[in-house]
Order: sequence, then C-alpha cells, then structure tokens
Amino acid sequence: MNIVSAFSSKESVDLVVQDLQEQFKDLDVKMVIYYASSLHAPETISQKMQQAFPAATVFGCSTAGEIASGKMLKNSVTAMAFNARAISEVEVAVVENVQDDSGVEQAFASFEKRFGVPMLDLNPRRFVGIILVDGLCGAEEKLIDKIGDLTDVTFIGGSAGDDLKFAATHVYANGKSYSNAAVLALLKPATEFSFIKTQSFSTLCKKLVVTKADEAKREVIEFDNRPAAEAYADALGIPVEEAAGRFMHNPVGLVIEGEPYVRSPQQIKESSMLFYCGVVEGMELSILESTDIIEDTRKALEEAKAKLGTISGLINFNCILRTLELEQKQATEEYGALFAGFPTTGFSTYGEQYIGHINQTATMLVFK
Repeated sequence: MNIVSAFSSKESVDLVVQDLQEQFKDLDVKMVIYYASSLHAPETISQKMQQAFPAATVFGCSTAGEIASGKMLKNSVTAMAFNARAISEVEVAVVENVQDDSGVEQAFASFEKRFGVPMLDLNPRRFVGIILVDGLCGAEEKLIDKIGDLTDVTFIGGSAGDDLKFAATHVYANGKSYSNAAVLALLKPATEFSFIKTQSFSTLCKKLVVTKADEAKREVIEFDNRPAAEAYADALGIPVEEAAGRFMHNPVGLVIEGEPYVRSPQQIKESSMLFYCGVVEGMELSILESTDIIEDTRKALEEAKAKLGTISGLINFNCILRTLELEQKQATEEYGALFAGFPTTGFSTYGEQYIGHINQTATMLVFK
C-alpha cells in the first residue's frame, strides 16, 4: 500500500502524534497531509507533526470536523501519508499575506525552481495543486483567480475551519502555524488522479440578478433593484422573516454549462444578504434546491472508480454546511461509510476551491 490514512481522537497533541506515527510506521513516508480540530494548539500540532516525520513534507490546517475512512469525526486529527510510489515529487510554499498579489507569484517561483519548468508549461495531467487557506480571510476568490492566471494546473482544496467558533483558523507547514495565509502544495503524483465536485442541488426556474453589492464584504444589497432579502423571499414565496431558515436548503448558484457553482447566504443584515463567497454586480444567480447528499456522493464515487479503475486514496474537502445538513438528517454515519473502502482523509471546510471558490460543495482529489 502506497497511501495510508489514519486518525486519532486522543486528547493531547503528543498522544495524537504518537498514534499517527504508529499507524504510519510501515510506510516510508514522503508526504503527510493532516487536518486537525481547533481543540489542538496550532503552533504545537504543526511543530510536533513536522518533528514526527522529519524527512517528509508535512502540511495541513485546522477544521470544523474531520473525515477519515468510513467515519465523520469531531475533536480529532485525520491524516494521510504517501510514499514515493504514490507521490514522486512535492513542494510546499506559504503565501503569508493572502491580500498581497505578489504572494502567489513568489510561491510559484519556488515551484519553478524545484521542478525546473515554468508553471504555465506544467502538464496539468501530470501535476496537481492543493490549496489550504485561512477560512476567515475573505480572500479566496482573489487567490484562486491569481493561481488560474498563472498556471493550467488544477489547484483543489478548502478553507480552514475552527469548529464554528469563527474566531481564528490556521494553516500548517514547515512546522509552523499561519493565519491570513495559504499553503500551496504542488504534487507530481506517480499515479493517475481525478477530481470530484458534487454539490447535491438542482436548479429551480427562478433567477435573481445582483444589481447592487458591496463586493469586498460579500454583501448583496439588491437583487433585481429590490432589497436583497425581500427579493430572495419573494422568489421562494415565503415571508422575509422565514428567509434565513431556507439558506441551507435553498442557496443560490452561478450556473455554468448546466453545472451550479454554489453561493451560500450566511445571514441577513437589515435588508441585505451576506454570503460565504464572492458575489459581483451583474451576476445572474439561480435559486437552488437541495437533493440527496448521500445518493449524489455515492454516484460521484462510483463514476470516479469507473474512470480510474480503482481508488488508492481520496482527499475530501466537504463544506461545513453539508456536514450540518447531514447532522440535521442524522446521516453522518451513512456519509462516512461511503468512504470505508479506500484510504480517505478530509475535513469540514469554510469554503471549497476547485476552479474558483465555492460553497455547499464537496471537492475531492482522487488517486488511482
């Protein structure tokens, strides 16, 4: 086995790290990616994880819940280790100030130095990027747009969480913890890989156009030249007072070639609506309706398995809003069980990255 997943629910960082070391002891570890509950002190978990695997590239982030093979977890650390037969080369760079335009360029310069090829010339079928970003920085769109301008390599990932405290989220690399930052990892897998994007929504025949917005605050002030909350409620045929209760089941989405890219409302502020990701004036959004997460995920996994032939490892970036819906429906065990047949790691995110920054979606990196 070239990819091994593990988790630990031990209470102290020392015990967690020892537990993971023990589970990975039979693998000549080249890379470790891990996701840790905010229960664990950021600096300590990052330092101890790097010390535990000194010869490996080690990186991760804080979470709003963890995912392991067969399980959805809380207050734990989940991890995945790869040997050189799974990942032939890897380089990690930290963008320490995500608002600074030059940060991605500096990170990419380090990738080019390592791989000896300009980022624009890298073969997107041979290389893949992972992005982990501070989930409270509000800069994911800017970051992923910049990445898309500079390379054809797909970067997939998630926004770090802090167990719904919305106080501070952290990304981990080089034995250190960072906030207002992003960790970018460029991987050259030794095997085929693919992607899954599943959002479990259908499109209703109701559209709203953003006519006034404070884009920096992710705030829609008006839809169709009307107060945003009022226009949203009218589209659903409900009183404004009930609108916030429908956000989870009826978000809005930017529909591209029939595929919805979800924009989740966060809260109503007076008559405006605040969103978890970017909205811009002129954007036409369709109202969406939730479908069956379990069935949609099962189907997506079957399609990935059919495409690759087999799955040797999977990293799941699953939106916290999906996790909350699964909890509401008492379906977390059933969801976790979908990933029992192969090494899996992942976490509940504050946003997902895959060709843009999206919400209420699971984006997954799948290895053959």
